[in-house]
Amino acid sequence: MNKIIFKTANSTLAVAEAGTGVNLLALAREHGVDIDAPCNGNGTCGKCKVRIDGRDALACQATVTSDATVEIPESASAFKTGIKTADLSDGRELAIFRNIQQQLAEFPAGTNLSVVSVQLSEPTLDDPADDWTRLSAELNLQSASLFALSKLPSALRENNWSIDCVIRGDRLIDVGANLRLCGLAVDIGTTTVAAVLTDIQTGEVLAKASAGNGQIRYGADVIHRIVEAEKPDGTEKLRSAILNTLTPLIEQAANSAGIPQTSVYRAAITGNTTMNHLLLGLPSANIRLEPYVPAVMEFPVITASEAALPLNPDAEVLIAPNAGSYVGGDITAGTLASLLWKREDSYALFVDLGTNGELVFGSSEFLFSCACSAGPAIEGGDMSCGTRATDGAIEDCVIDPETLEPRFTVIGNVKPSGICGSGYIDLVAELFRTGIIDARGKLVKQSHRIKDTDGIKSYILAFSDQSGSGRDVEITEVDLDNFIRAKAAIFSAIRTMLAGLDFTVDMIGEVLIAGGIGSGISFSNAVTIGMLPDIELDKYRYLGNTSLAGAYAMLSSDAAAAQVTEIKRNMTYLDLSTHPGYMEEFVGACFIPHTDAGLFPSV
Repeated sequence: MNKIIFKTANSTLAVAEAGTGVNLLALAREHGVDIDAPCNGNGTCGKCKVRIDGRDALACQATVTSDATVEIPESASAFKTGIKTADLSDGRELAIFRNIQQQLAEFPAGTNLSVVSVQLSEPTLDDPADDWTRLSAELNLQSASLFALSKLPSALRENNWSIDCVIRGDRLIDVGANLRLCGLAVDIGTTTVAAVLTDIQTGEVLAKASAGNGQIRYGADVIHRIVEAEKPDGTEKLRSAILNTLTPLIEQAANSAGIPQTSVYRAAITGNTTMNHLLLGLPSANIRLEPYVPAVMEFPVITASEAALPLNPDAEVLIAPNAGSYVGGDITAGTLASLLWKREDSYALFVDLGTNGELVFGSSEFLFSCACSAGPAIEGGDMSCGTRATDGAIEDCVIDPETLEPRFTVIGNVKPSGICGSGYIDLVAELFRTGIIDARGKLVKQSHRIKDTDGIKSYILAFSDQSGSGRDVEITEVDLDNFIRAKAAIFSAIRTMLAGLDFTVDMIGEVLIAGGIGSGISFSNAVTIGMLPDIELDKYRYLGNTSLAGAYAMLSSDAAAAQVTEIKRNMTYLDLSTHPGYMEEFVGACFIPHTDAGLFPSV
């Protein structure tokens, strides 16, 4: 056996033993060492470059031959999955979310959960009825969870036979003193997971947290993850990865709110079709195989114990229904939050900008949806300096056309450590506007901010001594190519769907943008690079994380949860992978802004 030491510049990550010929990337994953591999080990992305005893190599192409030390540079570390808990006093953090809450206020609050206080008589020798018999008779209950029954004797005796009971329908699910009905809304994105903990009765947001999706070590997009799930034990491995993301996230949110996790009695989860299948350990292979039929579109009610979520074991877990193989519950719930389904005066285009770019077009008359594989570049993933919209992320940028010097804003007012999605939109637009890059995304000007590393050029926004990461914050030509293909996927999907409906862009009354790209998105720059159609800018509106807002609505209102299902049933799904003309549209959009200049007269 050979001894392999995985380390960073500052610490040892793992020590492994492996036979000759074992793949290095697979060995790293087996020992919990995350190496960025958006292509899931196909050798095509070049992101998993490591140093093996001082020599550079791709981890996915290297095999064990002898004892070795493998150094993983920061650039090869998988997209960071650290948990961020929001400061609820920060208006910026929740302003957009709360605005959507207000719009959804028309749904009648109310679920099948309630808290009932009860005073029971103590048993005696003359009246020795058991605890459950006394309680069920008093409240007309028909069943109880084992969790509630296990707590019942001590709860009664420690509280002088006066307790609170959490009841769902006619079933007892918890007992104790001063119980509070709490719920958890979760948006499981391909790249990022976000959650809010709420008081179901008042609608108050008690805590908000987010983290990178731990599945990213198995590939940046859903196709790579489905392929990984098809391997022996692959589905369970991917399920474990998302549960290992959710478990500490839920724990930290509950701690922040000051409540026990067992006080969470209802959860609503949104995610694309692949994400919700992998969360539940369902076979996902058929999602990517013609005729593209998932295991389930509308989910029955599942309990937290069945889903292996660390909540009250009998908590209801509502999962937003899927509309198609690549339009999932994140979009049906997001459509609810966008109120697109209620529009009567005009047509609107709803665009969720994430790893999978999803679109919904229509009004109260009809809803059409489709999806494109934009890739994680839109959210800052799969980019050399990409990051989520969190502290240290460059969120906007302007470049002086004379000096080629950048000015930018950093979230949190700290040193820059990366670039988020909205920052990339601005940066690419500015690079093009100032002539630093051409229509293909190639760097064509000379400056001290442009460097060449092994034939790959990059533009540096912040040098290593100015950054929070200790390395250059830059965009490379590889990054530019990734981003151009991502924006091309979105624009070509818009064009293809509208053409299929015999609509033109001037018939769009409003464009509603959602997703984790960041609230600072410049619609003008998004048009400049050819991501969004060239229409009046006042038709654009950013909604924030509508998927999470939709999950929140499902938590506090049974009527809202029912409406999400109704939206799914009224939505027509267009599969672009089999749609004639889509690839031709995509190729035309792989330039800035487009090969057809007539589509962008204002650029």
